Amino acid sequence: MKNLRNLFTVFLLLSVASACTKNVTRIEPNAIVDLSGRWNDTDSRLVAEEMSQDALSSNWLRNQELNDINGKRPVVIVGLVANKSHEHIDAETFIKDIEREFIKSNRIRVVQHKEFREKLREERADQQEFAAPETQKKWGRELGADYMIFGNINSIVDKDGKKSVVFYQVNLELTNIETSEVVWIGDKKIKKYVRK
Repeated sequence: MKNLRNLFTVFLLLSVASACTKNVTRIEPNAIVDLSGRWNDTDSRLVAEEMSQDALSSNWLRNQELNDINGKRPVVIVGLVANKSHEHIDAETFIKDIEREFIKSNRIRVVQHKEFREKLREERADQQEFAAPETQKKWGRELGADYMIFGNINSIVDKDGKKSVVFYQVNLELTNIETSEVVWIGDKKIKKYVRK
């Protein structure tokens, strides 16, 4: 009886151990995988790319390029993109995707938002005290931004039993900092049907 109990215990432990193992497969970062139906990396990347391209092909930028005889590229800060959805969304990845698209276009210059500018200023202040004079970075050389983007990510969930439809809408506005004129408004909608 004792041997039977020991054998059963060993079998139970092996069953639990084998059930706890994971099988991980590496996939391409751009592969589209949607396991939960929630906002994911693919949504973030695709929305950022599409909205950036819309902003880059819009009249505000064409007008800026036509009116600026010096060929000076506009300077943009990508500001706060607030998550107003029903789930946790890290807007920072979305913001970085937009910044990357703007920089890749070579038509817009991007400057750091307030938090990172403060860190850069701290470093510049440290250099005035600790760095060799010929390598110190000077004060008053920062690029002043011409435009700032603000926006939000919203969601609506319609659920019935094990079925749900999740609707996301991302809204962005580009505003002229000097005049407060809104020069571009973009939105992107995503709808997902989820069955469990």
